[in-house]
Amino acid sequence: MKMKTSLIAVLVVGLSSVVSRAGDVQPLWDKHCASCHAKDGSGSTKMGKKLKVKDYRESKAQEELKDDAALKSIKDGIYENGKERMAPYKEKLNDADMKALLTHLRAFKKT
Repeated sequence: MKMKTSLIAVLVVGLSSVVSRAGDVQPLWDKHCASCHAKDGSGSTKMGKKLKVKDYRESKAQEELKDDAALKSIKDGIYENGKERMAPYKEKLNDADMKALLTHLRAFKKT
């Protein structure tokens, strides 16, 4: 019984940590991503339109985006023809924050 109680306690603490991280991601998105990707992931900002950012509410855009490639883009940035399309965030965000942003982006998909 003691082991079962301990396991439940660990699960509750772990889940509350995940829930608190989910609540923390919106300010990160607003600060680092929304200026191009928009608050709703549509890419319908002035900069997003200029860069032809994909609408991540769309299933096709979500399917084409692979997690490892997305995390690499967040970490190292995106460069095209020697020009920066997306700034690297490896100096500004830790791995957990980058993963949280990707999870947040995935939540934009229309069901």
